[in-house]
Amino acid sequence: MEGNRIEADPLTDFEVRRITLDGTTKRVYVSGQGPAVIIMAEMPGISPRIARFGRWVREAGFTIFMPSLFGPDGTVPSADEGAAVFRRACISFEFHALAGKGASPVTEWLRALARHAHTECGGEGVGAIGMCFTGNFALSMMLEPKVLAPVVAQPSLPLDDPEGLESSPEELAAVRRRLEKENLTVLAYRFEGDQICKAQRFAAYSKALGPGFKPRTLPDSAANASVDPFFKKHVPFPHSVFTQHLIDEAGQPTLEARDEILAFFKQRLFSACSVGSN
Repeated sequence: MEGNRIEADPLTDFEVRRITLDGTTKRVYVSGQGPAVIIMAEMPGISPRIARFGRWVREAGFTIFMPSLFGPDGTVPSADEGAAVFRRACISFEFHALAGKGASPVTEWLRALARHAHTECGGEGVGAIGMCFTGNFALSMMLEPKVLAPVVAQPSLPLDDPEGLESSPEELAAVRRRLEKENLTVLAYRFEGDQICKAQRFAAYSKALGPGFKPRTLPDSAANASVDPFFKKHVPFPHSVFTQHLIDEAGQPTLEARDEILAFFKQRLFSACSVGSN
């Protein structure tokens, strides 16, 4: 297993931009060259482990855009601090944490970010990955035609319905039409024993989206045991496939899952971006 908890990350190798889209300004961390991939952090924000994941994507040949959607950036919050971020997000107008409300309003801004990133990076499309609280956001972003490579990691919303999906039936139908018409796929990941993103949710996605939804379920034995305080107290089970619970060792299922999505981004985005990149 991995060693001690990762310490705070100053994020000095990222360019910090304030990007205004549709009248809303957000802080976005940008780095790299090549096709654009939008990385949406899990709770409680852009942690050092999220930044580590972003660097892996960057080193694979992509320009990464990491919007700051909640919480402090680059820090390792205490369990209570992380819980406070979670509570604020749950009552924010930008997020729909409970069933029956449809996709979170922030996904409209994220679709605009995808268009912005595509204009900057060129090529035919953009990749997107959401994790935990933002897991379904990558799916909602497929309403933007430039999003070609969505990854849904341990999607946690709605919090009050394990079989529920954040997207409305109309949104799911629109995504399914894209998957079928354009021969696209959605990659999705969870741990077998995840108590937030349960098997019922992936079953509901499969029913709604059809064969274009490609679920991956990892065994609990594949999870890293050394996690940050927020996860140790509030998420005491395997959950975060690409960050907290990833084991950075050859042959580990979580590392193989990471490599799978990097290959997925390359397959969908590299050939498209052979021209027009800055």
